[in-house]
Amino acid sequence: MTIKNNLVFLSTRYIMKELMENNFANRLISARKMAGMSLQALADKLENVVTKQSLNKYEQGKMKPESELVIAISNALNVPVNYFYIEPTVNINFENIDFRKYSTKLNPTEEESIQEKAKDVFERYFELEGLLNLNEEVKYFKFIEPICNAHDAEMAANAIRKEWNLGYDPIPDVVEMLEDKGYKVVEIETLGAFDGFKADVGKKKVIVLRKTKETDDVVRKRFTALHELAHHTLKFPDEITHKEEEKLCHAFASALLYPAEMAQKELQKGRFHFYERELMLIKQRWGISFSAIFNRALQLGIINDSVYKRFNIGYRSRKYHLPNMEPGQFRSNEKPTRMERLVYVGLGKEMLSINEAAYFAGVSSWKLQSQLNRMV
Repeated sequence: MTIKNNLVFLSTRYIMKELMENNFANRLISARKMAGMSLQALADKLENVVTKQSLNKYEQGKMKPESELVIAISNALNVPVNYFYIEPTVNINFENIDFRKYSTKLNPTEEESIQEKAKDVFERYFELEGLLNLNEEVKYFKFIEPICNAHDAEMAANAIRKEWNLGYDPIPDVVEMLEDKGYKVVEIETLGAFDGFKADVGKKKVIVLRKTKETDDVVRKRFTALHELAHHTLKFPDEITHKEEEKLCHAFASALLYPAEMAQKELQKGRFHFYERELMLIKQRWGISFSAIFNRALQLGIINDSVYKRFNIGYRSRKYHLPNMEPGQFRSNEKPTRMERLVYVGLGKEMLSINEAAYFAGVSSWKLQSQLNRMV
């Protein structure tokens, strides 16, 4: 090998080594942010077997930990060891991001954790789409006129029902509907204060939802998904406040879930009383919460402010505003499935190994293997 070739070889090895070390550093930063930890908090969880200063050097790529410490860090951050050595082929940059959350506000560390978890999923999602060479048509809805008031939000909801051929029927599964139209929907395990957010990734429109349990009431999740759809779909005057914009997104979601014609027919104007069993029946049919039903009734002029106020007092006194305390349940999956289905497509076409499929699915190889029951 000539001197020139030796120099090129050594230079290439140096660059590759530097890239690998930088990748470890970047993945460590990402994993720590996903866990919502500061450098000091991570050092404390590791029981100070490594200092905050050393962890900072790992994140800057100036030092690299020994294998035993990498295992300890992976356990502390709840990620597999190989997470630190995988170099994503897709870089996710969220644009036009907008959060919906409970009244308890998320602090910057919590928001950062949520975004990092979402980025991790979308890195795998978009890489998988690229490997499968998908070129599927999207049917994003866009309402041209600015939304200034609840009437405008109602018009937008009517327009999307017409364009998507929804008629006046209940929407069986909101998340499935959004995936069918080309919106990329994922769910992540995170804090109870988080509901969801929407963002753009290039030309793709994404929605992130809080992961729910099988026993959870899904009506809030349906509402959140449509609230985020509103942010993707509607445009608002520049002078409108964020609070007013949120209210109009609520109005859009309610109108899309429960069409005005059906609400007026079922609720009937001029009433003084409503009954719990009646509201449960409406909830079970339309997949909308008691509070959203009454907001809808007020918006449509079916009830007045006095009735609405009395409802809210009784609602909170019964603690129905707390998670999973409201009576009645809407039977729907409301879980994104497209990414998982693409994993099986990749396996079926023999484009993915079991280990690769497990990586994209975000599960261990043994767990994925235990779920496989090939029919053909």
